[in-house]
Amino acid sequence: MPTPFLASAPIRRLTLRDLTACADLSEDRGWPREEHKWGFLLTAGQGYGIDDPDGGLVAACTVTEYGPHERPALAAVGMVLVAERHARRGVGRRLMRHLVAALGTVPLTLHATPYGRPLYEELGFKVTGEAEMVRGRFVPGGPEPKPFTRGATAEDLPAILRLDEEVFGADRTPIVTRLPAFADQLRVAEEDGRITGYAAAWPNMDTHVVGPLIARDTETAKALIGSLAAHTDRPLRTDIDVRHEELLAWVKEHGLSSVAANAVMSYGITELPGDWTRRFAPLTVAAG
Repeated sequence: MPTPFLASAPIRRLTLRDLTACADLSEDRGWPREEHKWGFLLTAGQGYGIDDPDGGLVAACTVTEYGPHERPALAAVGMVLVAERHARRGVGRRLMRHLVAALGTVPLTLHATPYGRPLYEELGFKVTGEAEMVRGRFVPGGPEPKPFTRGATAEDLPAILRLDEEVFGADRTPIVTRLPAFADQLRVAEEDGRITGYAAAWPNMDTHVVGPLIARDTETAKALIGSLAAHTDRPLRTDIDVRHEELLAWVKEHGLSSVAANAVMSYGITELPGDWTRRFAPLTVAAG
């Protein structure tokens, strides 16, 4: 396809009708199809893409905004993909420039692979942290974490929303309220009738992804992971902020292994809002 087309083809909003094309694009780049995750991101946030005249998509990405609708406090960029046949022709750069311009003064965040990081740095993103992906079958054993955990109920949702906003630093109601339908498990940690943490486990290919994971302290985070693991026969996968060294060591002692490390990057802010000490893992690296 001639380069002039790639430089001028319209960038449009994606909808759920584009779900198969998005999954095809993932597969084209050697990623899992992840239709469940794509569907969630296209409904909780927005998708942007460039159509290929020969069918499918040249490129796609998602943006999930947090905070007041009229003045978002933060937007997370994810699933930035360019079809292999159009790679290295500036399409990804054009798509990202479009997003940055469209979002104006809204601060941005994303998780970058080593492959994608140079492009984001060129666009003005700065590294503000790192997340380590771990995966494996959780093996129980050793002293059990003390905090009490249980399955979340509909009555817990207001408390979960308040805790999430306090820890994340922005209102994530569109994301959190979709968790009961998106995740196979949603559990809370509780002390004296007060929710001190919550976590979800959602299906992704042959694993259950743990995220979000928000907890008062490391012991509470351990208890939530252990309780999620006890209710699934799938391997677990999660992306833990590397500053949580104790939790990373603990999950590795219990059967999970390091898979990859991604840079957490931001644009328009020097550090992410909220309280990182209680934010252990994102819902997904594509949505923060």
